[in-house]
Amino acid sequence: MTVNVTVKVDRPMPTWTILLLVWSVILASSTVFLQASALNIVIPGGTGRLGRILLPKLQDHDVTVLTRNAFLAAAPSRVTEVFGFLGRLFLAKNPHVRLRDWDGGDLLDIVGQDFLGWQEDALEKADVVVHLVGGYTNQREMATERLVRESLRVNPQVLHVTVNLKEEDIPQVTPGMVTVKAKRILDCENMVRDNCINAVCLRLEANREEEACAQICKAINTWQMERQEQETKDSVSK
Repeated sequence: MTVNVTVKVDRPMPTWTILLLVWSVILASSTVFLQASALNIVIPGGTGRLGRILLPKLQDHDVTVLTRNAFLAAAPSRVTEVFGFLGRLFLAKNPHVRLRDWDGGDLLDIVGQDFLGWQEDALEKADVVVHLVGGYTNQREMATERLVRESLRVNPQVLHVTVNLKEEDIPQVTPGMVTVKAKRILDCENMVRDNCINAVCLRLEANREEEACAQICKAINTWQMERQEQETKDSVSK
C-alpha cells in the first residue's frame, strides 16, 4: 500500500517584508526616543539678557517663561526697562516658548493680570526649573523661596538649576555691597540644595553668556540621561 505524505514547507519571507518590519521597529523606537527627549522647562526670569540667548538653544523642548508682565514681554517693541522683554518677533521665531504671568515671589508687587494658578499651570508638569531671576535684592530670595515651596507642593521631583555668578565676578556686574550680594546668592543656593530632591547649582563667569548657556544645557542633558537610564533599569527589574 502506498501512502502519500504531503509536507508543507513555509515559503521564506520576502526581503522587502523583512526590511519593512525592521524599518517599522526603528521608526517606532525613534518616535519613543523623541517623545522621551522633549522636556517641559520652566524659566523664571527668562526675559533677561541670558534668557534671550538660552531660549533658542532649547528649541527641542517646551519652554515656559515666567514673567511678571507677559503682555509687555510680548509687545512688538519695548516700552519700559522695568520689566523683561522678548518681543513679538522673538516669540514668533521661537514657537516652543510661551510666556506665563506669575507673582515673582512678591505678592505685594503683582503686575500681570493672569498670575493666578501659575503653579499648577507651569510647575505641575515641569521637568526642569532654571532660575534666572535677576537682581540682588530681597526679591531674588523671595522668588527662590516661592519656586521651591510651590514646586515641592505640586511637583517635588522637578530638577532645579540655579544660575549665579562666581563670587569674584560679582563686582564686574553689580558693584557695591558685594558681601551682601554674595551672601544672598549663597542663601538662595542653599535653599534649593537643602530642600529640593534634584538640584544643580551653577557658578558661572561674568559676560560669558554662550559658555553659561552651554553649562545650563549640559546640566539639563546630564540629568535627563541619568533619569532615562534609571527608568530603563526600573522597567527591566520589573
